Amino acid sequence: MTALSQEALQQRLQDRLSDQDIAQFQRDGALCIKQLLTPDEVALLREGIEANLAAPSPRAKVASRPDDPGRFFEDFCNWQDIPQFGRFVRETPLALVAQRLMQSRTVRLYHDHVLVKEPGTRQRTPWHQDQPYYNIDGMQNISMWIPVDPVSRAATLEFVAGSHKGPWLMPRTFMDNQAKWFPEGSLQDLPNVEADRAAFPIVGWEIEPGDVVCFHMLTLHAAGGVEGTNRRRVFSVRFLGDDTRHAPRPWKTSPEFPGLADELPAGAEMNHPLFPLLVADADQSTAHECGA
Repeated sequence: MTALSQEALQQRLQDRLSDQDIAQFQRDGALCIKQLLTPDEVALLREGIEANLAAPSPRAKVASRPDDPGRFFEDFCNWQDIPQFGRFVRETPLALVAQRLMQSRTVRLYHDHVLVKEPGTRQRTPWHQDQPYYNIDGMQNISMWIPVDPVSRAATLEFVAGSHKGPWLMPRTFMDNQAKWFPEGSLQDLPNVEADRAAFPIVGWEIEPGDVVCFHMLTLHAAGGVEGTNRRRVFSVRFLGDDTRHAPRPWKTSPEFPGLADELPAGAEMNHPLFPLLVADADQSTAHECGA
């Protein structure tokens, strides 16, 4: 894949992201941008995911039960070690999309996250918000969920539209529903969305490679297992905007950033090599800090 000029990336942004899309993201906290990525960019990402599967980092984990006929693999924070991931973050329009959707002058990379559900995986990803698991405060943030395989409506990521404007909800472990982070009762409990789906404004999209699903880190979301012989390989990347501040937690975050609290005080901007600046200012010029 050849690196594109800023002009080419800006033109694609103009073609694929409208003012109506930005308004939808602000209203719903979730948006699907159809065919934002080129086949070459998807191929680069697919190559990176396969490299990650072949050589997982120490942070990798299997998030499905031993008796699950499939396998749910996750790994985190590999953009510095897997060249395809670093190139993908730097050379595609994702950071510029993040800038517009967050309505932010600046964009920093937060982290990457690979999620692979192999054929037959029953394990659902239950309803949750992401930000309570993270070491950040602020409202200018965005996650992008990018499958490299077709994803059916039944297996796709779903959202409760507008839930990013509501309260923080109790984070629980995915497999045993335990509240290991906050004392019971300290946050509002998660609603039982599955028990009464019609009562919630649920949105989701059937996905083709090249589509990018964007959502706020407080938007309530979930995903199903995968059917039959289908794989669901996903690269998710998270970005931070102007108002994001470091918020060390007394509980274990996911992912962890060992030693960061000693280098970046609580309330500080996320100015650290782990979180490179990708877009520097309102003229949408790309920063030079992201060199790794």
